[in-house]
Amino acid sequence: MLRFDNLCKRYGERTVFYGLHYSASTGCVALNDESGSGKSTLLAVLAGEIEPDAGEVWIGGHSLRTIPHAAKSALTYIPEDCLTFPLETGREFLERVAAQRNATLEPYTLELAKRFGLTSHLEKRFEQMSFGTRKKMFLTATSVGAPTVVIADEPAGGLDAAARAVLVDLFKELGKQRVVFFTSYDAAFTQACEAKSISFADLATASP
Repeated sequence: MLRFDNLCKRYGERTVFYGLHYSASTGCVALNDESGSGKSTLLAVLAGEIEPDAGEVWIGGHSLRTIPHAAKSALTYIPEDCLTFPLETGREFLERVAAQRNATLEPYTLELAKRFGLTSHLEKRFEQMSFGTRKKMFLTATSVGAPTVVIADEPAGGLDAAARAVLVDLFKELGKQRVVFFTSYDAAFTQACEAKSISFADLATASP
């Protein structure tokens, strides 16, 4: 469901990463590497937010380069800051995500929002939300429609213990039939999600 081949990204004379390969059909995968190694850049490339200098990404069998709309429709991206339109409410955000995926807000999504403690925040604008609340709103959106790949940058950041427990359950459930590819410095969180831990060295030597 997630595959990338020979990915390269440079900024001027600086090479962020070069020749990365990976493929996964289901399960949780945690990218753990040192700060400044390019983890966030890689995730933004996989989500189609940044254009790579070389290589290709496939999401749910769709090429992000040649059929980007189909590829992006098959993924959920949770950036580290989780910013959206400042005046958009939480409910409007979830409804917009549903429309983009030709779906509707199902009871499961609202139940997940409740488990994250978001019920009282659904009518708030994003500019009124804390960092952790915005993060939980984006995480709730993973349940909208049927995205085959979830890409999350430090998903546990800003979450309290109760929300982290909900997130662990969510990722373990999603990983049964989808790919959850995330970054994390937290070894305990990675282990709780039963995620495979990898580094850039693994991506550079893995077979496509």
